[in-house]
Parts: sequence; structure tokens; C-alpha cells
Amino acid sequence: MEEKYETLKILQKSPNSGVFNLILNRPSVRNAISHHFFSEFPKVLNALDQNPVVAVIILSGSGDHFCAGIDLKDLNFISGDNSGDRGRSGERLRRNIKFMQDAITAIERCRKPVIAAIHGGCIGLGIDVVTACDIRYCTKDAFFCVKEVDLAITADIGTLQRLPGIVGFGNAMELALTGRRFSSQEAKELGLVSRVFGSNEELSEGVFTIAEGIGRKSPLAVTGTKAVLLRSRDLNLEQGLDYVATWNSSMLLSDDLTEAISAQIQKRKPVFAKL
Repeated sequence: MEEKYETLKILQKSPNSGVFNLILNRPSVRNAISHHFFSEFPKVLNALDQNPVVAVIILSGSGDHFCAGIDLKDLNFISGDNSGDRGRSGERLRRNIKFMQDAITAIERCRKPVIAAIHGGCIGLGIDVVTACDIRYCTKDAFFCVKEVDLAITADIGTLQRLPGIVGFGNAMELALTGRRFSSQEAKELGLVSRVFGSNEELSEGVFTIAEGIGRKSPLAVTGTKAVLLRSRDLNLEQGLDYVATWNSSMLLSDDLTEAISAQIQKRKPVFAKL
């Protein structure tokens, strides 16, 4: 975890905690996302995922805003060289888009829960990022905007695929077509965030407490719950039930189950081995 990154920072608030903070770290540009982010982000998430000390990841932004969206200075880099054959330039652009999509989907590939702690603006690509997170919280002064339509772009990194499942198809359509700014209260009403905190300090403390609580639970149960919920999104009821039955046939009978039952009987807190 000692490696330095251009767009991100990793912090462990307490040396005895399994909660790690992953921070978007370009405050001078309101954490606008550069092309370096798409290489660094999945690399960092994979490192955190493979670290047995890490139980839960809190994703936040440094400075006054969570994320201002794509760094407009990088659009030319991302779109690539459009000279020459149109078919080949189109194929290169498709590969770039798929590369960026994959970087955001790394949140879902990460076995550990990723919680978004949002303050200030969460705009454009910021929405792509938070909709891939497992839980979202924000401050009362946070605001959101699916901005791509105002830049003559069809959002292509995940918002149009994930947002409807969170806020409903009709709400997602309205937000994406209008590109309007909406408040933390509306985000709560839509189900985009689970809770609104009064200040950034309250957000930080509150989310850390929640993450600590999750981190004390069985890691097999936590990672299994995330995996099954994400997989069930794309399955019908019968398929989803079959999937979780298969999952638990290999994961249910574990030392964690024995410890959890013993702790209940003995009226003590369970202690689980790291994953």
C-alpha cells in the first residue's frame, strides 16, 4: 500500500481497523477524472481486494467536491487519433471506452464492499463511479448531475446501465435527458443514497462507523452477499435462487458459521479470521 498514485490516495484511519479509505485525490480540479485514473483505479482496488487486512473500502473525494466528472483536458487523449480509416479509428475508440468501463466495473469485481461517501458535487463520471458502489451516503450540501448530455455525449461508462436499477427507469431517463442538477434530499428520495449527513465531518464519522460494523461481520458472509446480489441483478427469480443455493453449498459450512453460532450461545462478539 506504499505505492504512490497520481489520482488516488489510500488511508487507513486506524491501524487496527479493516476499514480503508480510497480517496479521489485531485482537489485542485475538483477531482476531475484524468486518463491516469483509469489505469490506477482498478490496480488499487485489486490490491485492496487481495489484502487480507482490508474488510471494507470507503470511497471519497479530497477537497470541496467528490468528483467534477471527466477532465475535459483529457477528452482528446481518450477519443484518440481520429485520422485515417474511419472504421479503425472507431474500433480504437470502442476499445478506449471498454477500457474505461472496465475500470469502473472494478468496483463490482472487488469482493470487499465499497461505500461511497459523497460531499459537494458528484457530476457526470462521478455518477458512473458511485452507481457502481455497493452503498452510497452523502452530505446535505451534496448535489448530483448526469451531465453527459450537455457535452453532446451519450453516457457510456455505466450510468445508463446502473442508475435505472437504483432509482427506477423513468427517473433515470428524466435525469439523463435533462442533465439537471438534483439535491441530496432528492437523491435520498430516489434511493440513490441511503442516508444524508449534516456535514462532511458527520459523514466521515458516520460512514466509518457503518463500515466498521460491516467489517466485524463474517467476511465470507459479507463477500458472498455482495456477489450474490450483483449476480442476481441479471437473473430471474428461479435462476437467482439456484445461484445462491450453489454458492452456499460450497461456502455455508465454514469456521465462520461455527464461530457465529458459538458467539450467539455464549453471548459474546464473534471473531472471524481474515479472508
